[in-house]
Amino acid sequence: MTFSIVAKDEATGRFGVATATHAYGAGIVVGHARAGVGAVATQSFVEVSYGPRGLDLLGMGIAADAALTALLSADPDRDIRQVAVLDSSGAVAHHTGARCVPSCGSVVSGSMVAIGNMLDNDRVLPAIADGYETAGGEFAERLLAALRAGERAGGDVRGRMSASLRVVAAEPVSHPWEGGVYDLRADFDPDPLQALTTSLRMSRAYGVFFESVFAPGLVTGSEPVTGDALEDALAGLRATQRELGDDPEPTVWQGVLLLRAGDTGRGCELVAEAIAARPGLARFVDGLARVGTIALTSEEILGRVKE
Repeated sequence: MTFSIVAKDEATGRFGVATATHAYGAGIVVGHARAGVGAVATQSFVEVSYGPRGLDLLGMGIAADAALTALLSADPDRDIRQVAVLDSSGAVAHHTGARCVPSCGSVVSGSMVAIGNMLDNDRVLPAIADGYETAGGEFAERLLAALRAGERAGGDVRGRMSASLRVVAAEPVSHPWEGGVYDLRADFDPDPLQALTTSLRMSRAYGVFFESVFAPGLVTGSEPVTGDALEDALAGLRATQRELGDDPEPTVWQGVLLLRAGDTGRGCELVAEAIAARPGLARFVDGLARVGTIALTSEEILGRVKE
């Protein structure tokens, strides 16, 4: 009842799994990935434990085919399961149970495997593989392009409802909360792949935003940031503002950084511009003043702009 792609990016070594389906909330059950370890897609009357258990096996150095054999051998219902496993070397293993609903199957090309069941026709999986191999852009974009190609070829015979994208780093990490690159989901949407495309764009924009504001010490340090570090942060916030359009938060943060750096004139102008677009930001600015992040309240800032 789903189609998925699992792949290792040749350029970066990252691992990814992307899924589309006419079922609610596929992202929380189908796609699993762990930095430096690999990825698993488990679907068709899903046994969710295949994901974390499979990654545990891969993390022990067990190859994809042996890990999949171990999972299947312990499952009396393996005939209704569909699974793809990708290990750190880029080797893939896959299983489509004899009782999976057609059209179903898999297509493998190098370190990429596409699997699906309850598909509209037998062209869907080759279309996914071709879509991935011919797409431009970075890894996450290629994974989404593959799903869109599968959807254009017919997709899930029942329609569409949810989609997900997960990408993790190439290298192993020390802590389980590290190593994630993207973890995006559209759980219930009339066009879940378009929703994921938008979410990916916003994720990138906010990635720049977070680097420009929440880097350690940038806003919270005892000393203001100046020079090249300030200009880099301002450039990142301007880029984020262009991407976000009407949301003025990146603008208010530009003003905050400038105020902290002593550029009161430009800082006040930008904060005032943001408050004009969203008056509630005045309370936010006052909160920053109360905790000492900036020296001026919103009233003082607006008063200086009017002078």
